[in-house]
Amino acid sequence: MTGLPVSIDDVRAAANRIRGVAHRTPVMTSRWFDAAAGMRAFFKCENLQRGGAFKIRGAANFVFSIPREDLARGVVAFSSGNHAQAVAIAAREAGAPAVLVMPLDAPRLKVESTRANGAEIIFYDRLKDDREALARRIAAERGCTVVPPFDHPWIIAGQGTTALELLEQAPDIDALVVPVGGGGLISGCAIAARALNPRLRVFGVEPEDGNDTYLSRRQGRRLSIPPPQTIADGLRAQTPGAVTFPVVQQLVEDIVVVSDEEIREAVEEGIGTIVATPHFNDRYQPTQAQVEAAATELRSVLASNNLPVELHVGADVAVAPALKDVVTERPSLTIGGKGKYILLEPPAHILPDWLNDV
Repeated sequence: MTGLPVSIDDVRAAANRIRGVAHRTPVMTSRWFDAAAGMRAFFKCENLQRGGAFKIRGAANFVFSIPREDLARGVVAFSSGNHAQAVAIAAREAGAPAVLVMPLDAPRLKVESTRANGAEIIFYDRLKDDREALARRIAAERGCTVVPPFDHPWIIAGQGTTALELLEQAPDIDALVVPVGGGGLISGCAIAARALNPRLRVFGVEPEDGNDTYLSRRQGRRLSIPPPQTIADGLRAQTPGAVTFPVVQQLVEDIVVVSDEEIREAVEEGIGTIVATPHFNDRYQPTQAQVEAAATELRSVLASNNLPVELHVGADVAVAPALKDVVTERPSLTIGGKGKYILLEPPAHILPDWLNDV
């Protein structure tokens, strides 16, 4: 492995830096899922992470790497939700002010969580405004530091701690499946995983309507796509990162693309969030149907029978229309329509118990 933006030593240093800020999340298994997918799967439950997603790893590593005199002037970031929450939490832990640039249609729960962590929020129209330009203008005006969502060595090293932990918890895995947005997570995980086990195979997963990395990899150069409209709202990057893409080219074996219909079917057929509830060995946390659909797709390309699936989701749960009958409205839940889905936005701390009652 040559010319990589970070090393395994950088990932280990990040793990030490974020200790006490990011959680060490558990790995779960499911006999039901193994039987359905025809392989043994290990789920790294980043939905139990602070902020509900893996993003705190990279954000905390970045924020705690900023020189103290610069950190005192604050940080600014742009995000549809998960990165925003992560930066807000990391900045609060570091005692620094934070400004978050978020789209007008960001999930309400993520907006509220970001604000609850003390961040100032500035909204933008994702179809009209350039969020990165807006964040950089704020940084120039206020003298604060931009915390990028994925395309920076500090972010990549932080996200790589996910795989570092996974390989300590499940050392005998043969392949790694990671969702791909801008590429920070898969880059960090691929660097860490391949450094620890050079034979380990790394696969990425993208939604069909957000397939910028899939297309770029096949063309051998970074391509841009129109704003994705996929229901996988955490994977709506328009172009892979300049720093992350070379890592994907070098270390990732393939990118699998799944359609929104496949994601929808995965939920409806019981591989997804709600129906899987009774089948996990321990108290079940919601999974990401997009990743699970990809696990089925990968059956034909994986020669071995040990497959770890990275879980990276927030507290929002998407339920297909066919599952409406199993949903009971409670005072703690807000139910609103979103396309062909019902969007449940329960507070993250009540979600495990609520799912056990569904």
